[in-house]
Amino acid sequence: MSGITQYKPDKAYEGYTLFSETFAEPNWEVGKEAVVYLIDMNGEPAHTWHLTQHTVQSHCRLLPNGHLLVPTHDRSGVTQCSNVGIFEYDPDSTIVWRVRCRTDHDYQVRDNGNLLIHTLNETMCPPLGPELKRHPYMIEITRDKELVWEWKGEEHLEDLEACLSPEAWQHVLDRATGRFAFDWAHNNTLQLIPPHKNEGDARFKPGNIFFSYRSNDVIGVIDYDTGDIVWAWGPGIIDGQHKPHILANGNVLIFDNGTLRGYSRVIELNPLTETIEWEYVADPKEAFFSAAISGAQRLPNGNTLICEGGKTRLFEVTSDGEIVWEFINPYRHENGRPVIYRCLRYSPEYVAPLLS
Repeated sequence: MSGITQYKPDKAYEGYTLFSETFAEPNWEVGKEAVVYLIDMNGEPAHTWHLTQHTVQSHCRLLPNGHLLVPTHDRSGVTQCSNVGIFEYDPDSTIVWRVRCRTDHDYQVRDNGNLLIHTLNETMCPPLGPELKRHPYMIEITRDKELVWEWKGEEHLEDLEACLSPEAWQHVLDRATGRFAFDWAHNNTLQLIPPHKNEGDARFKPGNIFFSYRSNDVIGVIDYDTGDIVWAWGPGIIDGQHKPHILANGNVLIFDNGTLRGYSRVIELNPLTETIEWEYVADPKEAFFSAAISGAQRLPNGNTLICEGGKTRLFEVTSDGEIVWEFINPYRHENGRPVIYRCLRYSPEYVAPLLS
């Protein structure tokens, strides 16, 4: 049951891959469990966590001490589920910390232990029409659960408009008053910008935050200090994208789902020139397609790990597009959805505290 269909050890980046199935409902029936997997390069579980109190909404993160962060969510209202938020598990699958909030899609851990979490709120927003709207809402909390920063998407529409061409802004308005009237942004990304080659451009300084408005094909950057949206791009080029994030070379790696296009691709964008400098597509193009979820990770050896979430397919490609590792999930839960939201590859050194 390893799930490995291709593996070229001389070309792949050796490490351990973390993933879990996603579930539609955050509550869990008594006596059942969800499982989070850390697999080796042969597809065998090196460690598993068994969750009996809730399910997984998006993706988990392994902490340096071997603990696991697990998000669950409620897109309808936090009062309907007591097990909503982010949970920290030790290696024995025991909950050692938790925070209750409307976790949605993405979150980040700062070096000081603070959590940046994308959540949700609903309020009226006349510039986007007369209907009730669901908006991106980001928060930062300490380990003591003190709120130290927050950001509300509906307060920064003018910033967003200023960063886009008139045609691109009209695309946003058309989506926000039409097909995606309620969930007008559907932000699926909160990615901190790390140190990188082009950090001299203040828009992309370390500590700023990348977002991804899937409903209107926009990615952008929030200035952490001011809250302003300082850069945005995408309409007419990307389609239903996920997980834009800055690489060490200053470029942005994006999983471009191609929801309406009918095929997916992974692209590397130079944000200064707004040109695509690298992309991975399949041959034929339609052979690689996930209409929703998914993501990509640039590995230390220059390869790219891709999660084709709709097919539970994880694979690694070289810069030339050669597949050097491929895994199709054979570990299916009877009540799980046949998807993987995102995966992460960790080095053997990072995983050592967990496996020792």
